[in-house]
Amino acid sequence: MTNGLANQPLFELVGVRQAFPKPAGGELVVLDDVNITLRAGEIVGLLGRSGSGKSTTLRVVAGLIRPSSGTVTYQGVPVRGPSPGIAMVFQSFALFPWLTVLENVEAGLEALGVPSREKRQRAEAAIELIGLDGFESAYPRELSGGMRQRVGFARALVVNPNLLLMDEPFSALDVLTAENLRTDLIELWSEGKLPIKSILLVTHGIEEAVLMCDRVLVFSTNPGRVRAEIPVPFKHPRNRLDPAFRKLVDDIYALMTQRTQTTAPASGQVGVLSGIADKLPQVSANLLAGLLETLTAAPYQGHADLPVLAEDLQMEVDELFPIAEALHILRFADLAEGDIRLLPAAFTFAEADTDGRKELFGQHLLKYVPLVAHIRRVLEGRPRHRAPRLRFEPELEDQLSESYAEETLRAAISWGRYAVLYTYDDQAEIFSLEEEEVEGAEPGSQQDAAA
Repeated sequence: MTNGLANQPLFELVGVRQAFPKPAGGELVVLDDVNITLRAGEIVGLLGRSGSGKSTTLRVVAGLIRPSSGTVTYQGVPVRGPSPGIAMVFQSFALFPWLTVLENVEAGLEALGVPSREKRQRAEAAIELIGLDGFESAYPRELSGGMRQRVGFARALVVNPNLLLMDEPFSALDVLTAENLRTDLIELWSEGKLPIKSILLVTHGIEEAVLMCDRVLVFSTNPGRVRAEIPVPFKHPRNRLDPAFRKLVDDIYALMTQRTQTTAPASGQVGVLSGIADKLPQVSANLLAGLLETLTAAPYQGHADLPVLAEDLQMEVDELFPIAEALHILRFADLAEGDIRLLPAAFTFAEADTDGRKELFGQHLLKYVPLVAHIRRVLEGRPRHRAPRLRFEPELEDQLSESYAEETLRAAISWGRYAVLYTYDDQAEIFSLEEEEVEGAEPGSQQDAAA
């Protein structure tokens, strides 16, 4: 998509770093050395795992957040706050429930001081453009999710922005509604009917990015960086079944499944403290078992192409990746080139009874997940075989963000419980070895906490 303006610089981020202070001291680095150039006439997608800083980047572009360092310019002018030529569409619709469709769209013009007559004319034109004419007097509660999101688009477009920012605008919609809205938006864009010069889209859907965008920027995590820039050479409208389309989707899956950090320790290094803060995906053992059972059966027989598997299971990348990654961490599967291939232990697990599965799962946890082995070892070394959650949190938060530390600890709790390696009292926030507990001891005692 060029619209004759493809080389015109519209927005630039150069060396952007975004860090936030942590409650216990130090800082959480969300973005590091992010460089992005947006040109008029293109749709650019930001693609990455949850927590990779995509939405933070969007808010920096919108002027809602000032970066810790680096430069942000819009049409060559430094961005100091929200810019009038930039509008945003949110995932959650963000409509005023007490206003009608027309009033919600007009609200986008209130801050600009547009005269009443012009405000009404522009709002009605935006409503008609986005396909909502006839619903001007309806309230949000009367509309479907897709129609409410159309109101969000109309409210953003009514200000005639140069740049439209979209933060996962289709993720709250059902599959068919999202597809219809995407198709309508791309058709309007291709025909030059949208009053905008460029679109910056945050998405977690690889296929959605290839379907809509001219360039895709793949973000790595912890901290967020642009890991790769991938051009999408296809003209609109695009055919999902085109072999070249499928290959590009596969290539991006392969890129995103490449691990930049080895989560599992090498042989002979089990439980090393330097490995306990490796991030763990918070996925239940039931989901892991379910995917193993699916992959061991026909038609997969232990090997699947991730894009095909995602489509078969009707899952998005953010849903499937954590499960596949967890199986990789636990050495039940290998991930490579966008494929997942089960290892022999996976077939043993699938064929075992409940007790056999728990035992095998526990063996893999102790061998390949340093945090679980560390928790177990600490409990075994204490006279009363108990330890408070606070014993482990600081070790994780020294190396992970607060949210990643929480997610990792919750995963260790869930997996350890399933394998009966230890128990965890959610109320008292105490780990223990149930079979060795001292009778009469209070789980929240000061003696335990001090230890």
